[in-house]
Amino acid sequence: MKEYGRTMSKLEIIIASTRPGRVGPQVGRWIEDAAGAHGGFSEVEMVDLAEVDLPFMNEPHHPRLGQYTHDHTRRWSEKVAEADAFAFVMPEYNYGYNAELKNAIDYLHHEWKYKPVGLVSYGGVAAGTRAAQMIKQVVTTLKMTPVFEAVSIPFVSQFLAEDGTLTPNEEMQTAAKAMLEELARTESALRPLRAT
Repeated sequence: MKEYGRTMSKLEIIIASTRPGRVGPQVGRWIEDAAGAHGGFSEVEMVDLAEVDLPFMNEPHHPRLGQYTHDHTRRWSEKVAEADAFAFVMPEYNYGYNAELKNAIDYLHHEWKYKPVGLVSYGGVAAGTRAAQMIKQVVTTLKMTPVFEAVSIPFVSQFLAEDGTLTPNEEMQTAAKAMLEELARTESALRPLRAT
């Protein structure tokens, strides 16, 4: 493991899909295990948007003001604020990313700033890459840094065992390691901006 100049840093893996029968949690658990083995973050946590259960945006004030009126928003704000980096585990729906992920992003503003994000996409033949490309303009608007290295899983069901666990191939493992390496490096570089 390389040292990135910090003893404490937290990676949050956000499971974007809330659809019944989804495979996001299985993909997320694999990324969680890969992040633990990588060792670039002192803490790794998986956050499932199905469990967060945010209603569609119901805050009366612009998120930039931080004047949250609902407990669910305050809890979400605290969860995102405590992270130093993110990995979005995201499906592709109709050439785009899912509405629940966009909603979760739009609830907040400052909590996302100057944090890197890795994109773990899955789907059919395109492996979720169209959704991953679309979300980059959203996260950069919030001053997040999407890392170039990404994990793209084509025909994701072929990697699922009967017990529901995901068994990655060599290309997926190599991609995950490269993404985690770049997330740790970028998190360290962005740290001074978050401090101010």
